[in-house]
Amino acid sequence: MKEQAIICAISTPAGSGGIAVVRLSGEGSIDLADKVFKAISAKSLRDGMTSRLYYGEIVDRKDSEERECVSGGSTSGSSESGEIGRGGSNSGEMVVDEVLLAIFRAPHSYTGEEVVEISCHGSVYIQQRILQLLLSVGARLAKPGEFTQRAFLNGKMDLSQAEAVGDLIASCSAAAHRMTMNQMKGGFSAEIRSLRAEMLRIITLLELELDFSEEHEEFADRSELLKLATHIKKTLTHLSNSFSVGNVIKNGVPVAIVGNTNVGKSTLLNTLLHEEKAIVSEIAGTTRDVIEDTINLNGITFRFIDTAGIRETSDEIETKGIERTFAKIEQASIILLITEIASCPAPLTSEHQPDDFAQYYKQVKSHQREGTQLIILLNKVDEVTDYFTPLETIRLLTNGETIIPISAKTGHNIPLLIDELTNSVNVNSSTVSDVIVSNIRHYEALLHAGDAIERAIEGLGNKISDEFIAQDIRECMHYLGEITGEITTDEVLGEIFRGFCIGK
Repeated sequence: MKEQAIICAISTPAGSGGIAVVRLSGEGSIDLADKVFKAISAKSLRDGMTSRLYYGEIVDRKDSEERECVSGGSTSGSSESGEIGRGGSNSGEMVVDEVLLAIFRAPHSYTGEEVVEISCHGSVYIQQRILQLLLSVGARLAKPGEFTQRAFLNGKMDLSQAEAVGDLIASCSAAAHRMTMNQMKGGFSAEIRSLRAEMLRIITLLELELDFSEEHEEFADRSELLKLATHIKKTLTHLSNSFSVGNVIKNGVPVAIVGNTNVGKSTLLNTLLHEEKAIVSEIAGTTRDVIEDTINLNGITFRFIDTAGIRETSDEIETKGIERTFAKIEQASIILLITEIASCPAPLTSEHQPDDFAQYYKQVKSHQREGTQLIILLNKVDEVTDYFTPLETIRLLTNGETIIPISAKTGHNIPLLIDELTNSVNVNSSTVSDVIVSNIRHYEALLHAGDAIERAIEGLGNKISDEFIAQDIRECMHYLGEITGEITTDEVLGEIFRGFCIGK
């Protein structure tokens, strides 16, 4: 990449703190930093060693020159040598802050260019003052994600790794951190490169046959090519299927808490969150809208959704809330269907059915998506002496779903529920080396690549012309190249890095 501009930005979060980091990147960054930095050793940064920290001061020499012009000379109190204080600072220089400064020479830096990082005190004024000084001596403000974009353009990482940087910053659970670290280290990229190498082998053999078609030479065994293409298809399917897991790891597992009115849905939400998030009342129909919050359980982020109780009502607002309940059931990855254990009759006979539960169970099942897990909770076990018989009653009415007797009020069996939730997601069983797709752009590219390789497999099976098969293989390679950035456009890059924070 040929980019002459030196960019700068505050890389730490907005606001004041103990320290802040101001970052520069671009050819000439070290010389530019030298204009505002005075090392305690009084040596130039240009002579300094790379990947080292230097202690010194950020000074405003321009302010000094302006004040000298006004005063007509040097300020009083300066020594004959023109230096006073630590590091030989001129008395006319305005010291902005004492800092630690690190230099990284190209190509051994995050961006592959000269990089300077200034660690200053976290005062908002100091941060802005240092930024203004850097702009005044020739730098420009960095755009969102521009440091990482330069790292990609300079070959320090591919596009999927660059996108993982943003996901790593946003990760808020152990599972999300493990997944994005694997992507940053190139686990996903290595898988894509391996697939492209296999496809390149197929194309090479097919094109050799095309070149020597008049001699009727056969360079590739069709059964071997079919076997290779089938393996590629299987791998692409595995990667695209992992998106369902990767998406919930990245954005949180949506869990809908549903059931009749006044069965303890809001109490359960409050118990899981360890705070009074939802209003709890003996009055039926208290919750009329959707209440959502997230919590980290055993390294996985869950997004719990407390919904309006399902019942027949003439209240217009409550009716809309119930409609939203069914919408959330359709969007959820896990559904918690709650009923009061005392309302479950026993023993169960054909003449005596638990009509309420049967009705709610049927309604929930009708809105449940394929692949969504349903867990049935028998709440308020603290109010009964025996819950084993009602449990068996409910079990006869269901289709083998997990049933857990709980008390949302006292916390009875809540740890068991949490274990069931984390086991349902089944992400902690993955190892550090597992490749999980979490990016929608990657997922769509994998689907397109899968369609292309499927056409190639059909072509090999039907013995169609080699050039058509080769074209399908090239199309598959094209979509995989879009993932790693080997094939991309400025528009795509702009869209990707626009979502990054400034300074990264």
